[in-house]
Amino acid sequence: MIDPTELDDFWATARHQTRTNPVPGYLGTYAAEALAPPAWSFGATAKHADGLLALVLDGTKTATASAQWDYEQVGEPLPRVGDLSIVLDGAEHPRALLETMQVEVVRFEDVSAEHAYLEGEGDRSLEHWRTVHEQYFTDHVDHDRGFTASMPVVLERFRVLYPR
Repeated sequence: MIDPTELDDFWATARHQTRTNPVPGYLGTYAAEALAPPAWSFGATAKHADGLLALVLDGTKTATASAQWDYEQVGEPLPRVGDLSIVLDGAEHPRALLETMQVEVVRFEDVSAEHAYLEGEGDRSLEHWRTVHEQYFTDHVDHDRGFTASMPVVLERFRVLYPR
């Protein structure tokens, strides 16, 4: 379980270190109130979260993908350019502040080799990306529509603003 005090302390330090001073209307209500942005982890397990976080922290992973249908299922808006988020490790400790740099929605089958490479996983090939993401989108989703090659996938590019 995420410790709210640890999250608030991380956010305060990250804001200071990056000179991020949210103002009303900038980056949604969490920023207007200077509350921590959404906190989440990559993957479906603690081990997966730690492995993907390591790729982020060493600069290998600068992109991610998620099922658009999951956003719809849980009633969350899609990410937007300029959004901030706090990435957690597998033990749910805050480890990095990210800024979304680009967002695009494409069909699964239209994800590019460039995007697969930027995700930084495995051999960074599109073939590897498709194999692991088809499995992920089959086994670890919030929606009940199943996997299809034409399903909409939200592609994000991000940069690390502050690593712990």
